[in-house]
Amino acid sequence: MYRPFLNELMQVFEDMDAVYDRIADTYGFNCTGCEDSCCRSRFYHHTLLEYLYLSAGLMELSSVQKDDILDKANRLKAGGHDDRPMCPVNLEGRCRLYRFRPMICRLHGVAHEFSGPDNTVRSGPGCDEFTLQTGNRLAARLDRTPIYRRMALLEKKLRERIKFKGRIRMTVAQMVISSPSDMTAQMTVTYDGITR
Repeated sequence: MYRPFLNELMQVFEDMDAVYDRIADTYGFNCTGCEDSCCRSRFYHHTLLEYLYLSAGLMELSSVQKDDILDKANRLKAGGHDDRPMCPVNLEGRCRLYRFRPMICRLHGVAHEFSGPDNTVRSGPGCDEFTLQTGNRLAARLDRTPIYRRMALLEKKLRERIKFKGRIRMTVAQMVISSPSDMTAQMTVTYDGITR
């Protein structure tokens, strides 16, 4: 049921990665070795598409890897961690679900802009490492508008197809802990109990 949508999302993500790489190359930007890992940022993801895609990637891992990720996600849920915990799918600085990572994990870092529904253009300078490497020299910005629009249209089609009306606001840890069947069955999803 979801496969055609996930196949289309894969193409959106490939195009997204190509645009990101083009902008990063303009600056010679590379985040390898960054001390302030964005994998320690608390990103919330808002689409059923990204949730299902990440879940599909999780199913491709070995049971040992899945158990380790689930254990880390549950520890984050239990609390008692530092202010910037590492994403549970990160292992020794590498994402174990890199090919399946959500949109913001792909777009974060470089200077960007996008037009909102009211056509107001909003922009961001990029991450601290980007600013450090470029010296705040802005030769180009990644225009997120076409990406956001493609994602929104595909998300709308998926939700209409399966009659899903829920709201999603989940971290990667929350996505790992929940299951797709629970997600689509309950029709309303907002998780606020996990801080990563």
